[in-house]
Amino acid sequence: MTSAQIEIQLIASLVAIACAIPGTFLVLRKMALISDAISHSILPGLVLGFFITHDLSSPLLILMAALSGVLTVVLVEFIQKTKLVKEDTAIGLVFPALFSIGVILISKAANDVHLDVDAVLVGDLTLVPFDRVLINGYDLGPKSLWVIGTILLITLGLLFAFFKELKISTFDVGLATALGFSPMVMHYGLMTVASITTVGAFDAVGAILVVALMIAPAAIAYLLTNDLKKMLLLSVVFGVISAIAGYWVSHWLNASISGSITTVLGMLFLLVYFFAPNKGLISVLYRNRQQKIEVSLLTFLLHLNNHQEKKERHINHLNEHINWQKVRSKLVVDLALRNNMITIDDKIISLTEKGKTFTDKAINYIITNDDSEIESMKDDFFLFRG
Repeated sequence: MTSAQIEIQLIASLVAIACAIPGTFLVLRKMALISDAISHSILPGLVLGFFITHDLSSPLLILMAALSGVLTVVLVEFIQKTKLVKEDTAIGLVFPALFSIGVILISKAANDVHLDVDAVLVGDLTLVPFDRVLINGYDLGPKSLWVIGTILLITLGLLFAFFKELKISTFDVGLATALGFSPMVMHYGLMTVASITTVGAFDAVGAILVVALMIAPAAIAYLLTNDLKKMLLLSVVFGVISAIAGYWVSHWLNASISGSITTVLGMLFLLVYFFAPNKGLISVLYRNRQQKIEVSLLTFLLHLNNHQEKKERHINHLNEHINWQKVRSKLVVDLALRNNMITIDDKIISLTEKGKTFTDKAINYIITNDDSEIESMKDDFFLFRG
């Protein structure tokens, strides 16, 4: 493995980590789409920064682009607060307008400068090792490595310094206000970090991959855990895995590195989406099926409780009078037997003491609609997993 390959993978991994941190909070705040808006609307900030400095490597470009990103958020929230349009519509109105302004400025006033719109959107990691930092003849490595490394260190410092405030303002704005710190400051601070991270990753990976690395790893982690610290860690891990795996996929296919990384992210998300233990699609469908069976069991036990006649309690009655299919009847009866709710004697079904207690509590819940009753019933009786 060459030094250029190592540098590309290292930069891609650092971008993934830097994006995963603000991305986690954006996903939790249900603001994932704002990252796409920021990644496009910072273009006029970059152009204006160049007009002021005439230097593509000036830190002022990052500052101006970050301000442009914050302006996007301010405009979106201003339009949304009018209640005339929803947030997604406001985003769709603001960022194309700002992005278009940036494109016009480039085409009219900076056409002979290397501010290429396609490069900004897509990026090219293969060119990163060629743009290096040289001081007094010493090669200090790729410029992008220093830029994104500095941004990552600042992001980590802010995360450790304001983790509690970010956590509380994300989940409970009212509590954050009561504790004496401003959720608005946290909000715009997060948007500023997201903007700066996006700008810092522009040269290396482009806007599209920045959005993918900011949202996809956090979305994957969200399906696997409800713990914020674990979600942050998992977001970082999935981001780094996709960055490295995506590079080698692109090497194998001789394809775009950014496209390959995004594809790997998509495949990882699909795997977790289908097979996550608690929130995965298969798990949810299985749980829904189990809940339907439990509702049928409750119906069955209430029926037994209301009828003492043997013909009403005959096992064939489920098919003949309740209109259940044989498969459903067998599932319900087997479930009741496994949980010692019923006994069967000569095809006549009877409630056990446990079954009678359960139906009494169920009737009490139905009459009172007391949520505490159903919770205690779940704790005491909902053992229907065996």
